[in-house]
Amino acid sequence: MTDTTPGSAPYTPPKIWIWNKANGGRFANINRPISGPTHDQDLPRGQHPLQLYSMGTPNGVKVTVMLEELLALGHTGAEYDAWLIRIQEGQQFGSGFVGVNPNSKIPALLDCSREQPVRVFESGAILVYLAEKFGALLPTDPAQRAECMSWLFWQMGSAPYLGGGFGHFYAYAPFKIEYAIDRFAMEVKREMDVLDRRLAETRFIAGKTYTIADIAIWPWYGALAKGLLYEAGEFLQVQEYVHVQRWAEELAQRPAVKRGRMVNRVVGAPESQLHERHDARDFDTRTQDKIKAT
Repeated sequence: MTDTTPGSAPYTPPKIWIWNKANGGRFANINRPISGPTHDQDLPRGQHPLQLYSMGTPNGVKVTVMLEELLALGHTGAEYDAWLIRIQEGQQFGSGFVGVNPNSKIPALLDCSREQPVRVFESGAILVYLAEKFGALLPTDPAQRAECMSWLFWQMGSAPYLGGGFGHFYAYAPFKIEYAIDRFAMEVKREMDVLDRRLAETRFIAGKTYTIADIAIWPWYGALAKGLLYEAGEFLQVQEYVHVQRWAEELAQRPAVKRGRMVNRVVGAPESQLHERHDARDFDTRTQDKIKAT
């Protein structure tokens, strides 16, 4: 792989960094070094206490899978409205969204079941909040809970290497940089090896039981194993990780995972997309305006 960075001279960082608005490739129009809203835009509210504002990226899929799993377990209070936030269009910088998540990242959850609505942001925090709210998918035994939480935090700390690191430089950067791709590919393969060794010992990530650790890790590393992420499976030789493959396939067959992966999805075959979800029947009664390809 050749370093195709423009210019022949090595890059020397300036004494003071200056924001170049034209730099950044595919996401140059939404990336910026400041926070806060860029425009006034209220968030919609649906009929259910749980209001999710998200998009079907791996971090968004974590939460929709979690909600669908809770509903499958019979927790009717987990019914939710899922509103699509189109991050490429900068909708995460609307004033309403920033009010729920000051970090302007999807997903964001608003729990309106209390007198004062509770906002929850960061996907890992949302998983823990929902698990504790409904008493499900998070072990109560101290040792088992610690194992589950350790793997959840492992995912939160590791995914930036896979997403913002490898994914950005391999799939989205405006030009290929050999050093950056090699550096992050090495780290992603190390992380896959960590998971493979763990899953050689146990059926699920945290032990014998399916938990929020699996829900958090699957949309990133399970999707990578199944060739659903960045089309980088051959490049990273993901078939080598046989225990991850076994686990990834088992989770992919769960009905709640299949449903959760559809919600707020705007890429892929139209039949795989459910742009907004307001009722369980939406999966069966999708109209063409809900599933139109983008």
